[in-house]
Amino acid sequence: MPEKLFVCTPSKLGAYADCPRRYRFTYIDRPSPPKGAPWAHNSLGASVHTALKNWYGLPAERRAPGALPTLLKSTWVREGYRDVEQERATYQRALDWLESYVATLDPADEPLGVERTVAAKTSILALNGRADRIDGRAGPDGPEAVIVDYKTGRSGLDADDARGSQALALYAYAAERVFRRPCRRVELHHLPTGTVAAHEHTEESLARQIRRAEETAMDIVAAEKAVAAGADPDATFPTNPGSLCSWCDFRKSCPAGVGVAGKEPWTAVEHLSA
Repeated sequence: MPEKLFVCTPSKLGAYADCPRRYRFTYIDRPSPPKGAPWAHNSLGASVHTALKNWYGLPAERRAPGALPTLLKSTWVREGYRDVEQERATYQRALDWLESYVATLDPADEPLGVERTVAAKTSILALNGRADRIDGRAGPDGPEAVIVDYKTGRSGLDADDARGSQALALYAYAAERVFRRPCRRVELHHLPTGTVAAHEHTEESLARQIRRAEETAMDIVAAEKAVAAGADPDATFPTNPGSLCSWCDFRKSCPAGVGVAGKEPWTAVEHLSA
């Protein structure tokens, strides 16, 4: 009998690539080990993403910067902040980003999809993922799809970040099949700086990213089968100690992470209220 397709999202594959132990804690162990406190930067990112989704949900004539305070307030996630003062300062900074960003957009433009789930299959993968935005644009040979990913975190993103992002490549691969038009351009829109980091994939570069994803999936399946056959789960899903340990939700449950000084839930947004 043929193997079942490995059902996955880009984030699921990325979790294993970052740390097999974190993958196990997240997707295999039941009950899953307890997580740490919510992160303020995740709350910030979710709030901004949802506000932009709802901005596109408005009629075109109402898509103006003036709509944003209400949209952001209604979607604001309050978890993880040090105190009310930090939360308010971060909210104002996020609103400034959004107002500057939407001022660059044409309200009449209707994307192909906003927070749109796309899916595709290979001989190994049943892949699905949700893209922040998929634009329809005119290309040299006709209509094209473009993957747009919003970023609210670290600055300094460049074309190499867009080129190396497996998630963006997998979204492009799937979107090309869903919309039946070329999808090779991927863009990282960094709202704090108003910059765009872009990359134009080729058929070959997308194929390389698909092979990487399939190799990761095969490693995961092999590890799961080994554990089912009696192998030591800790040895089969080893830790990958490094700087990410300080930010790991499962740090206190992991022997490699428990000795690492953890970050405060609000660490990544401290500079926004300075």
